[in-house]
Amino acid sequence: GGPVGIETIAAGLSEPRAAIEDIIEPYMFQQGLIQRPPRGRVLTANAWKHLGLQPPKDLEAAQFRLFQQDDE
Repeated sequence: GGPVGIETIAAGLSEPRAAIEDIIEPYMFQQGLIQRPPRGRVLTANAWKHLGLQPPKDLEAAQFRLFQQDDE
């Protein structure tokens, strides 16, 4: 459930890093399945639901919001 680096993802999928960055990752960003905060890639709540898993309770607090509304 925590941040994962691109090298770890590449090793887990047995795919070259370039293929993940150029093909897989853009699609997953577009679908709202992953985010890329400074520490690595993380699954969004949508991804957890897509996999049929319960998202961690602290998921909302751990992830940054791309389209966060400011109350200013």
